[in-house]
Amino acid sequence: MSTLASKTLFITGASRGIGLAIALRAARDGANIAIAAKTTEPHPKLPGTIYSAAEEIEKAGGKALPLVVDVRDEDNVRTAIEQTAQHFGSLDIVVNNASAISLTNSQATDMKRFDLMHQINARGTFMVSKFAVPFLAKAENPHILMLSPPLDMKEKWFSGHTAYSMAKFGMSLVVLGLAGELRSKGIAVNALWPRTTIATSAVKNLLGGDMIMQASRTPEILADAAHMIFCRQAKSLTGQFLIDDTFMWENGVRDFDHYRADPSVDLMQDFFVPDESAPPVSLKRVAV
Repeated sequence: MSTLASKTLFITGASRGIGLAIALRAARDGANIAIAAKTTEPHPKLPGTIYSAAEEIEKAGGKALPLVVDVRDEDNVRTAIEQTAQHFGSLDIVVNNASAISLTNSQATDMKRFDLMHQINARGTFMVSKFAVPFLAKAENPHILMLSPPLDMKEKWFSGHTAYSMAKFGMSLVVLGLAGELRSKGIAVNALWPRTTIATSAVKNLLGGDMIMQASRTPEILADAAHMIFCRQAKSLTGQFLIDDTFMWENGVRDFDHYRADPSVDLMQDFFVPDESAPPVSLKRVAV
């Protein structure tokens, strides 16, 4: 399969950033996209709402269903998934992209923030996937994808931001468990993670502003990698923790320079990329 035409995707956090990029890539194939996010009014620091995302998806060639969804709310999530399947007639792909981040140490992390990260990242991912399974089981080529890191259990990935790392690794533990649980049903469950930082509003606001943005790749690299995953037969690819550029290289991609936010700047490697994972291409600046 090389297209997602007429496939239905339920994407959490799809009003902006990586989630929206994945939605737009699928929309270009003519896919149906349920935009499951909370933002209904413009935010001064976070561009995009579920409605502006829906407009972009429609312009790109897809069909959009904007849904106000709080992934912490059980009834809200269950209803949104049911509404998606009813509206489009099926549910083929679930993308667990919604995530909360606070890069604070134990003393600077208040318990309200701790709870928020775990409720959205680990619990939200588990719950969205759980309620989607009965619908995905009816699909021809069903996929669940988490935007979460490889389970590389090193102290350095937890030191300094234990609460956040626990929450993100919690998403990956859901991958590990559900891949085994759902393999016999033919539902693929995988994780996708960027090798470098990605130029999103979250990176700009939380990780260091314009300098980090320039040293990042654009969200389109994850969108293209996700598209490749969804086009694979579910039974042939499950339980994997994939790094975007390595997976794409293994599938024939050789040009990654067009994903750079600024070709004249060295790329910055993201958190959680295992030491043994060598980049398929240089992360050094490109001569311009």
